[in-house]
Amino acid sequence: MKLFSLIFSILLATSATAETLSGRVVGVADGDTITILDSSNTQHKIRLAQIDAPEIGHGKNKPAMPYGEKSKAALGNLVENQVVEAECQTKDRYGREVCKILVNGMDVNLEQVKNGMAWVYTKYAREQTYFEAEATAKTKRIGLWADSDPIAPWEFRHR
Repeated sequence: MKLFSLIFSILLATSATAETLSGRVVGVADGDTITILDSSNTQHKIRLAQIDAPEIGHGKNKPAMPYGEKSKAALGNLVENQVVEAECQTKDRYGREVCKILVNGMDVNLEQVKNGMAWVYTKYAREQTYFEAEATAKTKRIGLWADSDPIAPWEFRHR
């Protein structure tokens, strides 16, 4: 029984191990989703971990949120055509890798929050620096926090 427990623990630890991807950013879908192309020419659609950006418009049935396009543009300015490291922990329900994105050591996910271009996704965020960055952006009324009553994307989608 001890052997079974040991093997099970090792398998769990292995499946929880982070995967690091490296590649050039070839697409920015919105303020929290990018596509990278790795060295084997494989595309990876990546959802930025711990944050949630304003929705961009997708036709009549899926309207845009304020700052949706600005958030997308801000992310593009940080990553477009850059080689990034993606520290991935899991996949979301759409099959996208969920990752922290680094450009020359800079945490891009955190930058989106600092610049008021994304919320901390409280349901999934774990790093205190993200919460601190959001509090500072709110206090300084940076980006989406300049709005008198910004609505979080998860609330917007629920409506």
